[in-house]
Amino acid sequence: MVSFWEAIKRGYLRVIAPVADWMVERRVSPNTITTIGTLWAMTAGVIYATGHISIAGWTLGLTALFDVLDGTVARRTGRSTVFGAFYDSTLDRVADGAVLGGLVIFFARNDVHHSVPSWTSTPMVGVLLMGIIGTFLTSYTRARAESLGIDAKVGMLQRPERVVLLSAPQAFFGLALNGWVLIGICILLALTAWITAIQRIAYVYRVTSRVPEGVADAAPAVAPSPVAAPAATLPR
Repeated sequence: MVSFWEAIKRGYLRVIAPVADWMVERRVSPNTITTIGTLWAMTAGVIYATGHISIAGWTLGLTALFDVLDGTVARRTGRSTVFGAFYDSTLDRVADGAVLGGLVIFFARNDVHHSVPSWTSTPMVGVLLMGIIGTFLTSYTRARAESLGIDAKVGMLQRPERVVLLSAPQAFFGLALNGWVLIGICILLALTAWITAIQRIAYVYRVTSRVPEGVADAAPAVAPSPVAAPAATLPR
Protein backbone atom coordinates (compact mmCIF):
# COMPACT_ATOMS: atom_id res chain seq x y z
CA MET A 1 0.00 0.00 0.00
CA VAL A 2 2.82 2.41 0.87
CA SER A 3 4.63 1.76 -2.41
CA PHE A 4 1.34 2.22 -4.28
CA TRP A 5 0.79 5.67 -2.79
CA GLU A 6 4.43 6.61 -3.33
CA ALA A 7 4.14 5.68 -7.02
CA ILE A 8 1.04 7.84 -7.35
CA LYS A 9 2.79 10.72 -5.60
CA ARG A 10 5.84 10.53 -7.89
CA GLY A 11 3.62 10.53 -10.97
CA TYR A 12 1.59 13.44 -9.62
CA LEU A 13 4.75 15.44 -8.92
CA ARG A 14 5.86 15.00 -12.52
CA VAL A 15 2.48 16.21 -13.79
CA ILE A 16 2.46 19.38 -11.67
CA ALA A 17 6.17 20.15 -12.17
CA PRO A 18 5.44 22.97 -14.70
CA VAL A 19 3.09 24.65 -12.21
CA ALA A 20 5.71 24.39 -9.47
CA ASP A 21 8.35 25.85 -11.83
CA TRP A 22 6.07 28.80 -12.59
CA MET A 23 5.51 29.52 -8.89
CA VAL A 24 9.19 29.17 -8.06
CA GLU A 25 10.12 31.64 -10.81
CA ARG A 26 7.66 34.19 -9.45
CA ARG A 27 8.67 33.58 -5.83
CA VAL A 28 5.11 32.85 -4.73
CA SER A 29 4.93 32.54 -0.95
CA PRO A 30 4.35 28.95 0.26
CA ASN A 31 2.06 30.32 2.99
CA THR A 32 -0.06 31.99 0.31
CA ILE A 33 -0.41 28.65 -1.48
CA THR A 34 -1.39 26.99 1.80
CA THR A 35 -4.02 29.66 2.49
CA ILE A 36 -5.55 29.39 -0.97
CA GLY A 37 -5.67 25.60 -0.70
CA THR A 38 -7.49 25.83 2.63
CA LEU A 39 -10.03 28.30 1.27
CA TRP A 40 -10.58 25.96 -1.67
CA ALA A 41 -11.20 23.03 0.70
CA MET A 42 -13.63 25.14 2.72
CA THR A 43 -15.46 25.91 -0.51
CA ALA A 44 -15.73 22.18 -1.17
CA GLY A 45 -17.21 21.77 2.32
CA VAL A 46 -19.89 24.35 1.54
CA ILE A 47 -20.70 22.57 -1.74
CA TYR A 48 -21.00 19.26 0.12
CA ALA A 49 -23.42 20.89 2.55
CA THR A 50 -25.63 22.08 -0.34
CA GLY A 51 -25.89 18.54 -1.70
CA HIS A 52 -23.85 18.89 -4.91
CA ILE A 53 -21.69 15.90 -4.07
CA SER A 54 -20.00 15.31 -7.43
CA ILE A 55 -19.03 18.98 -7.87
CA ALA A 56 -17.72 19.04 -4.30
CA GLY A 57 -15.61 15.95 -5.01
CA TRP A 58 -13.94 17.57 -8.01
CA THR A 59 -13.43 20.80 -6.07
CA LEU A 60 -11.82 19.01 -3.14
CA GLY A 61 -9.64 16.97 -5.48
CA LEU A 62 -7.99 20.18 -6.66
CA THR A 63 -6.81 20.93 -3.12
CA ALA A 64 -4.28 18.10 -3.54
CA LEU A 65 -2.50 20.44 -5.95
CA PHE A 66 -2.03 23.06 -3.23
CA ASP A 67 -1.07 20.42 -0.62
CA VAL A 68 1.87 19.37 -2.76
CA LEU A 69 2.82 22.76 -4.19
CA ASP A 70 3.30 24.61 -0.89
CA GLY A 71 5.94 22.19 0.35
CA THR A 72 7.58 21.86 -3.08
CA VAL A 73 7.85 25.63 -3.56
CA ALA A 74 9.10 26.11 0.02
CA ARG A 75 11.92 23.59 -0.47
CA ARG A 76 12.96 24.79 -3.92
CA THR A 77 13.06 28.44 -2.91
CA GLY A 78 14.77 27.78 0.42
CA ARG A 79 11.79 29.17 2.35
CA SER A 80 11.02 26.18 4.56
CA THR A 81 10.47 27.53 8.06
CA VAL A 82 9.19 26.25 11.38
CA PHE A 83 6.24 28.64 11.20
CA GLY A 84 5.46 27.56 7.63
CA ALA A 85 5.31 23.93 8.69
CA PHE A 86 3.16 24.83 11.72
CA TYR A 87 0.86 26.99 9.58
CA ASP A 88 0.45 24.26 6.97
CA SER A 89 -0.39 21.62 9.56
CA THR A 90 -2.85 23.91 11.36
CA LEU A 91 -4.74 24.84 8.21
CA ASP A 92 -4.91 21.16 7.24
CA ARG A 93 -7.06 20.67 10.34
CA VAL A 94 -9.28 23.57 9.27
CA ALA A 95 -9.70 22.01 5.83
CA ASP A 96 -10.52 18.57 7.26
CA GLY A 97 -13.08 20.04 9.64
CA ALA A 98 -14.73 22.10 6.90
CA VAL A 99 -15.12 19.17 4.52
CA LEU A 100 -16.40 16.71 7.12
CA GLY A 101 -18.60 19.41 8.62
CA GLY A 102 -20.12 20.01 5.20
CA LEU A 103 -20.99 16.33 4.96
CA VAL A 104 -22.54 16.44 8.45
CA ILE A 105 -24.78 19.31 7.32
CA PHE A 106 -25.68 17.41 4.13
CA PHE A 107 -26.93 14.38 6.04
CA ALA A 108 -28.57 16.50 8.75
CA ARG A 109 -30.56 18.35 6.06
CA ASN A 110 -31.60 15.23 4.16
CA ASP A 111 -35.23 16.19 4.76
CA VAL A 112 -34.52 19.01 2.31
CA HIS A 113 -32.21 17.19 -0.13
CA HIS A 114 -33.99 13.80 -0.09
CA SER A 115 -30.77 12.42 -1.57
CA VAL A 116 -30.19 9.36 0.64
CA PRO A 117 -32.58 7.00 2.46
CA SER A 118 -34.26 9.01 5.22
CA TRP A 119 -33.43 6.51 7.98
CA THR A 120 -29.67 6.93 7.36
CA SER A 121 -29.59 10.65 8.19
CA THR A 122 -29.18 10.52 11.97
CA PRO A 123 -26.82 7.51 12.03
CA MET A 124 -24.61 9.14 9.38
CA VAL A 125 -24.41 12.38 11.35
CA GLY A 126 -23.11 10.27 14.25
CA VAL A 127 -20.68 8.41 11.98
CA LEU A 128 -19.28 11.64 10.57
CA LEU A 129 -18.93 13.23 14.00
CA MET A 130 -16.91 10.17 15.04
CA GLY A 131 -14.95 10.59 11.80
CA ILE A 132 -14.12 14.19 12.69
CA ILE A 133 -12.89 13.14 16.14
CA GLY A 134 -10.89 10.25 14.67
CA THR A 135 -9.35 12.45 11.99
CA PHE A 136 -8.24 15.01 14.55
CA LEU A 137 -6.94 12.25 16.82
CA THR A 138 -4.70 10.88 14.07
CA SER A 139 -3.00 14.28 13.89
CA TYR A 140 -2.94 14.92 17.64
CA THR A 141 -1.44 11.55 18.53
CA ARG A 142 1.42 12.07 16.11
CA ALA A 143 2.01 15.66 17.25
CA ARG A 144 2.00 14.64 20.92
CA ALA A 145 4.35 11.75 20.18
CA GLU A 146 6.76 14.07 18.36
CA SER A 147 6.77 16.39 21.37
CA LEU A 148 8.18 13.39 23.28
CA GLY A 149 10.78 12.75 20.59
CA ILE A 150 8.91 9.84 18.95
CA ASP A 151 8.13 9.71 15.24
CA ALA A 152 4.67 8.14 15.17
CA LYS A 153 4.09 8.37 11.43
CA VAL A 154 2.38 4.98 11.39
CA GLY A 155 -1.11 3.77 10.64
CA MET A 156 -3.24 2.98 7.63
CA LEU A 157 -4.69 6.46 6.97
CA GLN A 158 -2.50 9.52 6.33
CA ARG A 159 -3.91 12.84 5.12
CA PRO A 160 -3.35 12.20 1.36
CA GLU A 161 -5.44 9.05 1.66
CA ARG A 162 -8.16 11.00 3.48
CA VAL A 163 -8.31 13.56 0.69
CA VAL A 164 -8.54 10.81 -1.93
CA LEU A 165 -11.34 9.06 -0.01
CA LEU A 166 -13.27 12.31 0.36
CA SER A 167 -12.86 13.44 -3.25
CA ALA A 168 -12.31 10.78 -5.92
CA PRO A 169 -15.31 8.47 -5.25
CA GLN A 170 -17.63 11.47 -4.85
CA ALA A 171 -16.29 13.14 -8.00
CA PHE A 172 -16.91 10.07 -10.16
CA PHE A 173 -19.98 8.54 -8.50
CA GLY A 174 -21.71 11.41 -6.69
CA LEU A 175 -24.86 9.99 -5.11
CA ALA A 176 -24.84 6.79 -7.16
CA LEU A 177 -26.77 3.79 -5.86
CA ASN A 178 -29.11 6.03 -3.89
CA GLY A 179 -26.20 7.55 -1.97
CA TRP A 180 -24.74 4.27 -0.73
CA VAL A 181 -21.35 4.93 -2.33
CA LEU A 182 -21.06 8.13 -0.29
CA ILE A 183 -22.35 6.42 2.85
CA GLY A 184 -19.84 3.59 2.46
CA ILE A 185 -16.94 6.03 2.00
CA CYS A 186 -17.94 8.02 5.10
CA ILE A 187 -18.13 4.85 7.21
CA LEU A 188 -14.77 3.67 5.85
CA LEU A 189 -13.20 7.05 6.61
CA ALA A 190 -14.46 7.06 10.20
CA LEU A 191 -13.31 3.48 10.85
CA THR A 192 -9.85 3.91 9.33
CA ALA A 193 -9.31 7.23 11.17
CA TRP A 194 -9.94 5.54 14.52
CA ILE A 195 -7.86 2.52 13.57
CA THR A 196 -4.98 4.84 12.65
CA ALA A 197 -5.26 6.71 15.96
CA ILE A 198 -5.26 3.42 17.88
CA GLN A 199 -2.27 2.19 15.87
CA ARG A 200 -0.33 5.32 16.82
CA ILE A 201 -1.27 5.01 20.47
CA ALA A 202 -0.14 1.37 20.45
CA TYR A 203 3.10 2.33 18.69
CA VAL A 204 3.94 4.99 21.27
CA TYR A 205 3.13 2.53 24.06
CA ARG A 206 5.52 -0.05 22.60
CA VAL A 207 8.28 2.52 22.15
CA THR A 208 7.93 4.05 25.62
CA SER A 209 7.68 0.62 27.24
CA ARG A 210 11.24 -0.06 26.11
CA VAL A 211 12.57 3.19 27.65
CA PRO A 212 13.95 2.99 31.23
CA GLU A 213 11.52 4.53 33.70
CA GLY A 214 13.85 7.33 34.79
CA VAL A 215 14.56 8.36 31.20
CA ALA A 216 10.88 8.29 30.27
CA ASP A 217 9.97 10.48 33.24
CA ALA A 218 12.61 13.03 32.34
CA ALA A 219 11.88 13.14 28.60
CA PRO A 220 8.80 15.42 28.64
CA ALA A 221 10.70 18.03 30.64
CA VAL A 222 13.12 18.64 27.78
CA ALA A 223 11.81 21.27 25.42
CA PRO A 224 12.45 20.61 21.72
CA SER A 225 14.86 23.01 20.08
CA PRO A 226 13.34 25.33 17.43
CA VAL A 227 15.05 23.80 14.41
CA ALA A 228 13.61 24.61 11.01
CA ALA A 229 11.79 21.72 9.40
CA PRO A 230 10.05 21.23 6.06
CA ALA A 231 6.27 21.22 5.96
CA ALA A 232 6.15 17.51 5.23
CA THR A 233 7.49 16.69 8.70
CA LEU A 234 4.52 18.14 10.57
CA PRO A 235 1.61 15.87 11.60
CA ARG A 236 -0.94 14.95 8.97
